[in-house]
Formats: sequence, structure tokens, C-alpha cells
Amino acid sequence: MVDNTCLVVFPTIFAKNKINELILNIKKILKIQNQKFQSVARDGSVIVVKANDPVFASSAINLLFGIEKIIIANKIENKFNSIISEITTVGTRLLLKGERFYVNVEGTTVGYLSKDIEIAATSKLIQNVVKLKAKPGTQNKHDKLLYTYITKSSAYVSIFLDVGLGGIPNNSQNQKIICSIFDELSAVSCLACMKQGFEVKIIIFYQKQTELRNLVKILNNLMPRMLQSKIEVQFYRLSILEKNKDKLLLKIQVMVEILKRTALSKKISMVSLPVSPLVHPSAFTEHLTKNVFNDGLVPHVPLSGLDESILTNAKEIGLEKYLGKIERLTKTKYTFQKIAPRKLTSFVDNSLKTRKIVQITLGPNNIHHILDSLKVKH
Repeated sequence: MVDNTCLVVFPTIFAKNKINELILNIKKILKIQNQKFQSVARDGSVIVVKANDPVFASSAINLLFGIEKIIIANKIENKFNSIISEITTVGTRLLLKGERFYVNVEGTTVGYLSKDIEIAATSKLIQNVVKLKAKPGTQNKHDKLLYTYITKSSAYVSIFLDVGLGGIPNNSQNQKIICSIFDELSAVSCLACMKQGFEVKIIIFYQKQTELRNLVKILNNLMPRMLQSKIEVQFYRLSILEKNKDKLLLKIQVMVEILKRTALSKKISMVSLPVSPLVHPSAFTEHLTKNVFNDGLVPHVPLSGLDESILTNAKEIGLEKYLGKIERLTKTKYTFQKIAPRKLTSFVDNSLKTRKIVQITLGPNNIHHILDSLKVKH
């Protein structure tokens, strides 16, 4: 018996002109995650993946950006009766007692309309699931979606659907950017850089060793999305002794100076600023931007359009339990005062002396390896 199960990857609207890059990224992530596959090919506006284990392969691919959704599907011929028969078979197998279902068909049809299939398949399912007392729902109110996508050559009847991360394909900008992680909001800023197609180099900043465990856990959620099997990360302990209510702004100024120096030494032209004009004073964002630009580098503010979607982005990197912290950051009022150049240089120089570089080979024990390298008890 031929196994017609495959994965169908749907690019976002912003990735439709970057499908070749997305195909390369899919092959890369499957290899990095040790998922064997036979083929990754385009079928119209979607990408079809034939993998040994569709479930694990789907989880691996959904680490990528530039994806609207992924389905695990049965691939069949795009004939009217064949599609109705397959939707009915899959629906009968998936539906549970009392569930409301919704049949949704999209794509390219010839000789019939998508709506015709939806009506015919719904009618047949009603007959098949009488004993289950399952009933048709609506687009906005249903328990189970029975989704099918049709191309010029085939039809794909979904068994499982997972929503993608959005954005554009990883590294599709062909541009490196240096970014920092020192708290939850900065981690989301770094995630936004990836989502916008930049290749990120991450630097971790901390003041107390007790902060490292949390920061390393956040880093561990980001690393699989970087499309690298080996990653180098720099760690700096910030030496800032001053106490004032706007200490965060002072810390950011010190970190940006270190980001600039690192960018220049690594010949990286772009620096990500971990701020948002909707959270931090606009004068502060403007000051940092000019500061970076004056050194011949390009400043980038990935959270310049920050809105409620930040909470969704935070969940993407496993920050659900820290959402309260992010919300508090967005409600805090800051007052920006420029720091004296001599004092800033002193803070930066002292922090630079604490640099530690950790080489990471992606695997199941990343957190332990990093903490051991930093000699942190865990």
C-alpha cells in the first residue's frame, strides 16, 4: 500500500516571493533536527514535504519563520468525487461524539467550485456520523476543522493543522545583525529580528549569576530557530554600581556600546536596539539611534511597531510565565538623562573584562552545557 501522507507548508503573504529560500530553510532545519526526508518540492504556491516521520518533521519545520500554517495531509488526485470521498473518510475517523465540524476547501479548482465540495462533503459526513451526533458548525464556531487544499495537480486533505510563526524566511535578508538579551522584552526584540529575516548574533548581558539560568533558558528557546548546528554566544557581566530609578536606561546605553564594538570587530553592519518608542522615551530611542549611526553602523529598532502582538511573540519563545513582567515593563515610565561620556566608558571597559565565549553544538543538553561552561550551579 502506498503511503500518501505528506506535509504541506503554506508561506505567509510576505514570503510568497521567497519560496526558494523557505525550501532551503526547510531542508536545513530537517537536517539539523535529524529528521529524514525524501523530498521538499513546490506545488503551486505551497511546499510539499515527504518525510519519514511527518509529526516530528512538522514540529521541526514549525520552528521556521515565513510560514502561515502547516498541515499533515493525505495527498490524492484532484478529482471531485475522490476529494469528497477522502474528506468523508478522514472526517469520520477524526470526529468525536457531539463535535461540530466545519469543512473548508481552498486552492485551484477546475470544473467545479470549492464551495461545491464543501457542501457535498458536509452532506455526506452528516450521514456517516449520525451515531456520533456530530453536526456541522460554522466558520467561526466549530470543534474540528476539516481542511483541504487543491492545486492544479493534486488535493491535500488535512489530518492535522498547525499555525505557523509568520514573518519572512529566516536569513532571507542576507544581512547579519547583532542583538542583545538581558530580559524578556529584549528576547522578544531578538525574536523579531529573526522574524524579519535577519541572521542574528546574540550577546547575553547579566548583572547577577542568579539571572543566568533564566536567560539561558530563553536563549535555548531561540537557538533552534537560528538555523545553525553550532552557535557562538558571548556573555558579559555588567559592572554598573549606580542606583537610580532609571537604571535600565543606563544599562541599555552600556550594552549598546558593547554591541557597537562587537559589530565593528565582527564586521557586522547592523545593530539591533532593544527598545521601543512605545515603551521607552522617544528621546532615548533617538539618542541610541544617532549614537549607532555616528559610528558608521545601521541602527534597527525591531519593536518600533510594538503592540499587543508582543504577547503572542513572547509565547513563541516559551515566555508564557513571564508575560506579567513584560506587561509591567510596558507600563513603566522612564526619564532619560544622558550619562557622562567618561562614566559610560568606565562602565563599558569594566564590563568588557568579564567577557566569556561559549561554543554550543545544538542538542538536548544545551542549558546544562552553557551553565557548566559559565561555572554556574544548577
